[in-house]
Amino acid sequence: MIDQSEFRRVIGHFATGVTIVTTCREDGSAAGLTMSAVSSVSLDPTLVLVCVDRGSETLPFLERAGYFAVNVLEEGKGETLARRFAGGGAEEKFRGVAWRPERTGAPVLDEALAWMDCRVTSAVPAGDHIIFVGEVLAADAREGTPLLYYRGGFGRFAS
Repeated sequence: MIDQSEFRRVIGHFATGVTIVTTCREDGSAAGLTMSAVSSVSLDPTLVLVCVDRGSETLPFLERAGYFAVNVLEEGKGETLARRFAGGGAEEKFRGVAWRPERTGAPVLDEALAWMDCRVTSAVPAGDHIIFVGEVLAADAREGTPLLYYRGGFGRFAS
């Protein structure tokens, strides 16, 4: 088995998009976390997956709600949101952040470059994470440049 620090160094060379995955608490308030472990799975049906750390404060809300939205962040303001949602303090994450409930009720951030509203179809334990597969029920995108995560930091496309 490879050493964890070596694995982190090597996988860090794989650039990923940066998202905020959101869901709702039982009282309807929003919950969410910054994630780069997001992937498309299938076109028929339209499926995506998100990998949530078992220690995440958002995990129990996602499990109970049965839905989530993937909010793709844009370079610029997206980095501030990514840093905010990467930390704890659930109450502070959404303070001053505009969002609307989508078809499932999942919060879609007004500043998202793209978003997908998903209903959980399965949850699979995988090491220290839970993989949630969601059927995409609604989605949209606008023009812009995505925020990237590479080698432990935020980056952008060079043209």
